[in-house]
Amino acid sequence: MSLQRRSVLKSGAAVAGAAVAAGPFQGLMNAPAANARGSAPFRTLRPVADERDGTVRLHLPEGFSYRSFHDTESEVVLDDGTVLPGRHDGMGAFRGPNGNVVLVRNHEVNGPGDAFGPGAPYDAKARGGCTTVEVTPFGEVERAYTSLNGTMMNCSGGIMPWGSWVTCEETVNGPDVGPDFTGTPNTELEKPHGYVFEVPADGQSSREPITRAGRFAHEAVSFDPVEGCLYLTEDNFAFPSGFYRYKPRTNPMQSGQLDNEGTLQMLAVVGERNAHLEAEQPPRATYQVEWVDIDDPDPTFPYTPGEEPPTSNDEAIVYVGDQGRAQGAALFSRLEGQVYDDGVVYFCSTQGGGAAESGPDSSAGYGNGYGQVWAYRVASQTLQLVYQSPGRDTLDFPDNVTTSARGTLVLCEDNSQDNYLRGLSRGGRIQDLALNRLHSSSGAPRFDDEFAGSTFSSDGHTLFVNVQASAGLTYAIWGPWERIGV
Repeated sequence: MSLQRRSVLKSGAAVAGAAVAAGPFQGLMNAPAANARGSAPFRTLRPVADERDGTVRLHLPEGFSYRSFHDTESEVVLDDGTVLPGRHDGMGAFRGPNGNVVLVRNHEVNGPGDAFGPGAPYDAKARGGCTTVEVTPFGEVERAYTSLNGTMMNCSGGIMPWGSWVTCEETVNGPDVGPDFTGTPNTELEKPHGYVFEVPADGQSSREPITRAGRFAHEAVSFDPVEGCLYLTEDNFAFPSGFYRYKPRTNPMQSGQLDNEGTLQMLAVVGERNAHLEAEQPPRATYQVEWVDIDDPDPTFPYTPGEEPPTSNDEAIVYVGDQGRAQGAALFSRLEGQVYDDGVVYFCSTQGGGAAESGPDSSAGYGNGYGQVWAYRVASQTLQLVYQSPGRDTLDFPDNVTTSARGTLVLCEDNSQDNYLRGLSRGGRIQDLALNRLHSSSGAPRFDDEFAGSTFSSDGHTLFVNVQASAGLTYAIWGPWERIGV
């Protein structure tokens, strides 16, 4: 299996129909699809030169500009001496001093090795983590430093309303688990992985995982300040994924941080045991849901230090989810980005929307479609389909997601061909917001490098987004968002 496992196409992926939720996304059933790759129904992108050096790296709508920074095609050294590791992924934006923006950014680095950055890492032999960057609204870097190190495969995460970023490890690697999809032994690792960590926007993480929030292939989180729950997605590539919530003992809106004394639960559809939500859904598909408890959210497995553990990675990565599925929890395909907005949690099912899976796993990736966007309404405990891609030319494997001031969802594509930023408006229209036209230093095209980490500055002026690759970089994009309805 390719190391770019999240970009593997499921062979024979089915074409699914569009669907709509009632409420803020009215009208989707009548919304026109894109006519062709790169042509939205009411917008055409154009090449725009990067203000950093004049190179064209993005196509954008008319009137938009951008600057890239922290381009790891060349070595980047931060203020604290950190050599930036690349693989920029999920990211959150916070209000900074003097009108600046503070970004907390993930680095999705897998495999054992020396931790990057100064300070005591969580695991000295894990190479992922987070860096914090202060930038102007036009992408000019003021300062940058390591804020979490010693973690693995920090994929996405979520902005917390009390001023923290929660980062997610998309792995269950550890010295007690056999090699993952890369085949690299884990015996060099010092601690188990597969957790979420809190990173304050203005400082350093404690490097202590929230173990009660589960050890599984975490992708993203969002927080509902009314109920005081943390919602979590799982990207379990070759197996069914679940949608979870973590209920801390104390509401972080009062304490200012997540505690490690809560309860992990998994979503199930009322009256439909193990509902196949990875499958193509009817228009306006709506489900009443309930939550089942996970009794053992933080498993450890038997092993002798220095020896290959008896527990395979495949066994370990389904351990938590299988507890929920044994109680009827729903089956999704690769749950990735999510965002909370006004009582609703929106989340992406990256390969959802095709033919239902017939078995418990799939070597090419669990899910046969081109992507779904779901909305969980907290107050009513209902789950509704917001959008189902009719084909890869319209929306192709949605991953990270954020929301604009006008309620448009900004979706990052992650597939093996041209990748776009797509907008899904409250009227249910898909539009093109950006097209990746990045080249390597050798001149080779990197058009299939994924977009990730989309996040708006608090004033809505600038959209920050990463290109996630071994040589990653970050963009600041600004322009007349209101004119294009974003």
